[in-house]
Amino acid sequence: MAFGIGTNASGADAGSVRGTQKKIACQCWMTSTGRVMPLMLKIQDEDGEIRTVRDITVHSQEKKRYAGIPSIEYDCTLLLHGQNVRVWLIYYPSEGRWVINFR
Repeated sequence: MAFGIGTNASGADAGSVRGTQKKIACQCWMTSTGRVMPLMLKIQDEDGEIRTVRDITVHSQEKKRYAGIPSIEYDCTLLLHGQNVRVWLIYYPSEGRWVINFR
């Protein structure tokens, strides 16, 4: 029998990312255990201005796979333009890049 031999043993897939994604620059702190914590990010607004966001509250983080690509998704609240905005920060460790996903 050729079933269950472990050839397709990759992790479960979370589907596709929903919402509006934008590329960001993110400064983060990596702990001695390998945990990644976002500290500050820079994002380009609609006017082309680069905004710095330092007020980041991380509510939770979860490792996921989108189309087989590993990622770490952070459920966060940011202070943008004087308002608290709930977002997902997504880190793709294999590519070393960050995106922000507005809800």
